Amino acid sequence: MALNKLRQLDRNSMGVTIPKDDLRLEGLVDENGELQDEYHLHVRHIDDGEWKLELVNEICI
Repeated sequence: MALNKLRQLDRNSMGVTIPKDDLRLEGLVDENGELQDEYHLHVRHIDDGEWKLELVNEICI
């Protein structure tokens, strides 16, 4: 099981890295390891120690 470190990004947010290989499998990263486009993820707390990430296809304002 791979572990990803929780990091402080700024005063108000934290972040977890997602391996490029996993993003490549989703078609979000090209063969050069660069993002194909701009993407948004919905992060939801499910239970103690459990989170769910969902790729959002359209942003509705």
